[in-house]
Amino acid sequence: MNRTAIATIDDGSRLSDLILELQEKGLKVTGPLERRPGGAGPSDAGMIWVEGTPVTVPVDAEYVASTPLSLVAEDSGHAIYRDGVRLASATPAGRPRFYDLTTADGTPYWKLALMHLDSLASTVLQTCAYWGNDDQCTFCGIGVSLSSGNTVKVKRPEQLAEVAVAARDLDGAVDITLTTGSTLGRDRGAYYVSKCGHAMKEASGLPVEVQFEPPTDLAVIDKVHSLGIDSLGIHVESFDPDVLARVAPPKARTGIERYFETWEYAVERFGEGQVSTYVILGMGEDPEVTLAGCKRAIDIGVYPFIVPLRPVPGSLMADATPPSRAYTESIARAVAPELVKRGLTADKVSAGCARCQACSPLGSLERTIQLGMPKLGGALPGRAS
Repeated sequence: MNRTAIATIDDGSRLSDLILELQEKGLKVTGPLERRPGGAGPSDAGMIWVEGTPVTVPVDAEYVASTPLSLVAEDSGHAIYRDGVRLASATPAGRPRFYDLTTADGTPYWKLALMHLDSLASTVLQTCAYWGNDDQCTFCGIGVSLSSGNTVKVKRPEQLAEVAVAARDLDGAVDITLTTGSTLGRDRGAYYVSKCGHAMKEASGLPVEVQFEPPTDLAVIDKVHSLGIDSLGIHVESFDPDVLARVAPPKARTGIERYFETWEYAVERFGEGQVSTYVILGMGEDPEVTLAGCKRAIDIGVYPFIVPLRPVPGSLMADATPPSRAYTESIARAVAPELVKRGLTADKVSAGCARCQACSPLGSLERTIQLGMPKLGGALPGRAS
């Protein structure tokens, strides 16, 4: 390869540009790299630090074969190159040390929780009432990991507490992110995931985010709060009701207004910025509806965590591709200033995906604004495909 080195990234705008391109096109990797191939959330996630910023990027999907971006080993460390031109220094995530440990009953720690760069994450119930039937969310891969043998169906609180201490002490975990498959109970799984979070926080002292669907009874959120949980993720996935009906039928039946009711209730208990929702881009949504939903969420103190679609191998959307960088950028550049203006920036989130920001361009855009870069904004794109 003809490598022509350039200066490393020295401003937030250039870093944001590179993150957007990485999340659209993926990264060719030839050496060891920690990755997350399945699971309930953004998958096909190769984990790297780009100029010290945590980023997850597609590395295994078929479309990555055509990316011009490569992770290249250098004399000291690694860097990201585009067609032979050095763009930025990079540090691939190595295998966490706690992965080599097992519980007293012989369960490997890595089957109970995984390091997502500096965050310890787990799906505490690796089954979902909607998986494998007409209600299955098309973007989700929660059953993929279970069928592969890379996890266990139910993680127990005492097991997870043990892992949390090890991840903190051996690998520098700074927070805990817990999600769960939905149950048919009135709490939708919120009690169990929060019980696990409570045990992990008590043992390790790390802040915890738990993620669940809107419960039938909003008093469930009071119980979650009483267990010392720091942040909530209650994920609508799309503000476009037509898209939601197509890709996540159970969420469409819940209704977007019910999400707003739940968020308002949760913000009153957990505080502004400690409640977030995933907003997946690239599923055919109307951008005007998407931006209006994000703005409304921000107005009530909810963080809309924007992520480009990352198709999960084995899911119903396995053959899809991420949206274009231009589309993701136009939405993110419209939302980031609203977050900064409202004071709901990632650096104020206690735990979870909105704190980490590795799967989204929002965090780097927020920092660009906060550093006094030119005001961000752009015209609305056409409907995503």
